[in-house]
Amino acid sequence: MSIAFVLGNGMSRKVIPLEPLREIGKLYGCNAIYRNFTPDYLIAVDSKMVFEICEKDIHHKVETWTNPNRSYKRFQKLNFFSPSLGWSSGPTALGLASKHGHKVIYILGFDFHGSPSGKMNNIYADSKNYKKSSDVATYHGNWNRQTCITLQKNPSKEYIRVVSDRTLEDFKTKDLEKFANYREITVSKFKEKYHL
Repeated sequence: MSIAFVLGNGMSRKVIPLEPLREIGKLYGCNAIYRNFTPDYLIAVDSKMVFEICEKDIHHKVETWTNPNRSYKRFQKLNFFSPSLGWSSGPTALGLASKHGHKVIYILGFDFHGSPSGKMNNIYADSKNYKKSSDVATYHGNWNRQTCITLQKNPSKEYIRVVSDRTLEDFKTKDLEKFANYREITVSKFKEKYHL
C-alpha cells in the first residue's frame, strides 16, 4: 500500500518528528518547511515564497512545484501545475499527492483555524514571507473547500487528517466529515501508530 504525508505548517505538526516518516511513505511539504526539513516534494504557490525557494537554490535539491508565472522564467528546474487551480499551497500539495497515486494520504498541519485566541496558527509566523503571530488568523474557508474537492474527486483513496489532541473537541471540519474516505486521528495516536 502506497502512503503519503502532506505536511502543512499549522502548529499541530510541530510536535511530530518528520524524518522517521521517510521510511513509511513520500513527503509533500509546503512553503518554508524547507528551512528545517527536506521533503520529497516541495509545493509553493505564493510568488514571494517561490522567489525565496529559488534564491536559495532549493528547487535544485528538491522537486519543487508551483503555478506558472512569467516572472519564474529565469529559474530552471521548477515544475509547473497545468492547469493551475489557483489553490493555496496545502490543498495543492494534497492534490499532487493524490495524482501520484498514493492510496493512503495523511494530512499533517492542516489546522484550518487560528490559535485559541484567534491569531495566526503557523509554525513560520513572524518570519520572512509570513504574517506575524499576533495577526488575525487567515480565513480557512478556501482551504476547507479546496480540500473537499480533492476528497470528492478521489473516493478510492483514504485521507487521514492528524489533529492536535484538543482539536477533536474545539474544531470540527464538518464539511470534510461528510466524506466516507476521510477520518481524523490525534497526534498522540498517530505517533503511537508509527512509534514516533
